[in-house]
Amino acid sequence: MSTEIRTFIIPDADAEAQSHLSAFLRTVEVQRIDTAYKDGAWRVLVLYQDLKRKEESQQIEAAISAALNGWRDRAALREGLSRDAILPDELVPEIARFAPTTERELSIIVGARDLDVGHYGAEIVQVVRSTLDELID
Repeated sequence: MSTEIRTFIIPDADAEAQSHLSAFLRTVEVQRIDTAYKDGAWRVLVLYQDLKRKEESQQIEAAISAALNGWRDRAALREGLSRDAILPDELVPEIARFAPTTERELSIIVGARDLDVGHYGAEIVQVVRSTLDELID
């Protein structure tokens, strides 16, 4: 989820410009607001996250996490190992957040945390891809 930036210029006593800014602020999750006054107008810089995109991202992450957990259960039964041995619990939300669609992308996410997914990389990536395909259809 990335932060976006938008700027507004609000001239003195311009109710319409103020109302436009207010309406915008109600539709986003504000991270930071900076203001400056120059030449009879406020300059407003808003760093924000779009709430609709945030909700969509959360839904995608939840779907990938659920799919990975289901796959871990099946793989653990098949291999006679624990779920955590197949894929550590702490990696599930990270993989869901970044949604890697190649083994290289997965190795970067996993490697940054000094963890290993062993020989399950191709299966993990396939679970992510399949989940994304289902969400798009």
